[in-house]
This record gives sequence, C-alpha cells and structure tokens, in this order.
Amino acid sequence: MSEAPHLLVSEDDGILIATFNRPEKLNAMSIELMRTLESAVERFRDTPELKVMLIRSTGRYFSSGADLKEGGEATGAPTTGSEIREAHRRLPTRMRQVWDEMEAIEKPFVVAHQARCVGGSLEMSLSCDFRLAAASASYAFPEAKFGVLPATNGVSRLTRLVGPHWARLLIMANMPVDAQEARIMGLVHKIYPDETFEQDVMAFCRHLAQQNGEMVGTAKLAIELCADLPAAQAASVERMANSALMLQPSYLKMMSAHLATIGSKKG
Repeated sequence: MSEAPHLLVSEDDGILIATFNRPEKLNAMSIELMRTLESAVERFRDTPELKVMLIRSTGRYFSSGADLKEGGEATGAPTTGSEIREAHRRLPTRMRQVWDEMEAIEKPFVVAHQARCVGGSLEMSLSCDFRLAAASASYAFPEAKFGVLPATNGVSRLTRLVGPHWARLLIMANMPVDAQEARIMGLVHKIYPDETFEQDVMAFCRHLAQQNGEMVGTAKLAIELCADLPAAQAASVERMANSALMLQPSYLKMMSAHLATIGSKKG
C-alpha cells in the first residue's frame, strides 16, 4: 500500500490550505512535503482568486522539523566551514528559498500550531505573516542539543521578530516555551482554545481574505521597510505607500459613499 501524501492541499473560498499529513512521523518535513509546499506557495502567488494561504497540521506535533533521515539538514562529517555554509544554503528541501518566497509574496500567510512546533517548522513559521496557537501548543529549537544553531534563517528571523532578549532564551538557553510565553514574547499573535481551534483559525482566515488585497500587499511591504528604517524615512514610506492606495478606484468609491453617509446624518 502506497504512503499517503505528505502534504494535503485544498481550497476554501479564497483560502489555500496546506496541511502537513505525516502524524505518524511527527509531521517531519520530508523532501516530498517541501516540494509540494513549494508548489502550493507558487500556486498561491500566481492565482489572483486566492487571498490567504493557511499552513496547518494534524497530530500530536505540528512538526518535529526537518526529516533528518532524508538529509533535511546539513549532517555528516564536517569538511570545511565554507562547504557546510553552502550546504545550508542549498538544502535539498529548498527550505531557505521557500521561506524567502513566502516573505516576498504580497499576500498573507497564516500558520496554525495545534501542537508542538520545533526546528525547521518554527523557522518556516517565522516567515509567515500571522502565527496562531492552540492553548496546548509549544515551541523550541532543538538544534542546541547538538551544539549548533538553527541555520535556515532561524536566528536572524527570530531575533528580528522577538528581539535578542527572547532569542537568547530559545536558542542560547535551549528553553522551550508554551503558547502563553510565546504570546508574551511576540512570537504568536493569538491563542485559541484547543476545542475550537480549527473553527477559530478558519474564522481568522476568512476575515483576512475579506480585506482589500492592494492594502494587504502594500502593508506587507511597508511594514517590512519601516522595521529597518529610522523614523523619518519610515514615515516617508508610509506616505508614499498610502498615496498609491488613495488613487485606487475602490478607495475613492468607498470614501465618497462614506462622506455621503456622514452628510445625510448631519442633514
């Protein structure tokens, strides 16, 4: 009997849903899973009707990270530092390239952690725009147990997201955190009860899918730029981005209708 697909992909009213489907393997991120995920990311990017991409999972782990049995990480006897660095950059799973593409696409990615999220799957999650947690979810970077660092942008993205204070806890101290701690440090946006998690996640995604696509894409770019710029330059980015949005016919139509409503109320 053939093995079930490692990743299931479906659509639901403008939402592309990618579901990790290896619960018996703790949803380890195999080459097959990553290839299907990369294909799904490209489909999301290239299909205007798709507004939100949701990445979720089933089982007692969201994911245990890269499938080490398939060479999902740079393993084996060290040769030179340069060769190891190049191996990380060009993993057979193409993790780094997929994470970068997710960050670059001007549409929102949502990841929903129903359980423990560690290693490469946490690195993937750092590339998503929104991270939603079930109350029983938890997070860790187990690489420290082997005396190394998360090498698929884990250190850089985590530090940028939560700051060096919390990055030290997860990476240097090799301490796992639960959902509540993750919310405090800014790692996750929302925590939902385990019992209603799937429904709450879909409600969030449906709300997100209803937002103006031009606004969402522009905001994604503007927020990333503003995070790296001094206040004055960041304010210029904000004004420049808004000037383009305010020329959109949809904005002009909605604002005209809104002003007309205000005028009728005053009358």
